[in-house]
Amino acid sequence: MNKHQKHSHLNRRNNDFFATNEIAILGTKCDVISELIHKVSVKLSQYKLGYFDASHAKDVIPSTLSEFTFHHEGNVQISSFQKVNSYQQRLDFAQFDFLFINGNHFEGTKQILILDQEKEASVLKRISQLTDIQGVIKLKKETPIFPFLIEKFPEIKNIPCFSIDEIDKISSLIHQIIQQKTAKIKGLILIGGKSKRMGTNKSLLEFHGKPQKDVAKDLLQNNHLETYFSVANSSENESEISDTFLNLGPFGGICSAFQKDPNSAWFVLATDLPFIDDTLIKLLLEKRNSSKVATAIKGKNKEFVEPLITIYEPKAYPILLQYLAQGYSCPRKMLINSDVEIVEIEDDLIRNINTPEEFEAAKKEI
Repeated sequence: MNKHQKHSHLNRRNNDFFATNEIAILGTKCDVISELIHKVSVKLSQYKLGYFDASHAKDVIPSTLSEFTFHHEGNVQISSFQKVNSYQQRLDFAQFDFLFINGNHFEGTKQILILDQEKEASVLKRISQLTDIQGVIKLKKETPIFPFLIEKFPEIKNIPCFSIDEIDKISSLIHQIIQQKTAKIKGLILIGGKSKRMGTNKSLLEFHGKPQKDVAKDLLQNNHLETYFSVANSSENESEISDTFLNLGPFGGICSAFQKDPNSAWFVLATDLPFIDDTLIKLLLEKRNSSKVATAIKGKNKEFVEPLITIYEPKAYPILLQYLAQGYSCPRKMLINSDVEIVEIEDDLIRNINTPEEFEAAKKEI
């Protein structure tokens, strides 16, 4: 008898406890941990970093009014009422490249252990939290590794070890951990459109001696991207991704790709852009900024980015869903209101071909 499944199986983001990528730092006083994290964050300012800590305030009255104080430079202070909930925190921290956690209060999937002789008993108490030690920091150079740690983790002597003042080396370790979880890129060719103005399927038009969908796929595959066609109808073809977000055009195709693989970034490419070449594809890949929501092309004389020649990072997926929940299904609207890396190029390279007249003119030009 087949076991009844209450819920549909969906591919999930490869999250840690509270964020996509996190490390808990524990083993010494909270103010030492906080100071260390702030020093490291300065060295890694190219990334979007968060710090998850616990309040030490006593006799706090629960907030009845949530306050959001914005500064014109972008800083915001939030005072609200919220219980710790890993599902909610994954939403809250979805846009961060890396989360530091005060491990004295909360567990993290990965850990950095600070050796402080005054806190040896505290570390022993929390030894069950040490499941994936990435580094050891000595508060004083002469501090030995505690015997119970060597007994429990014989490999700890081979783990990177630093003194508390080696900020550059500690930052380099964190940088490596961030890089290890940078999403790989897959390609998505949009061929599910209705092509009403053209009167025929635009993906099958031939500008370069073969259907444009194959030209676009070659451009991405030649740059070592595993590439799929985005199609509107249900398909059993393994090289196609069927729309699961129906009647939403390109927006639905992009969300459907993320539903299939939420752990990859998606290089989205339309088929009505015959002047795009390998040089432009390489440029966008070279300029990719995985810390942003997306890396997008914009014509130098255009007001807005081109959403259908864009690398969408995994962190774009929850934002797209939030826009959908508000009743918007325009990927460009999401991009122009998000933190996006913009690559400017000549306008002619991203000229759309939408009508039979434009097709004939472009074909002669090419």
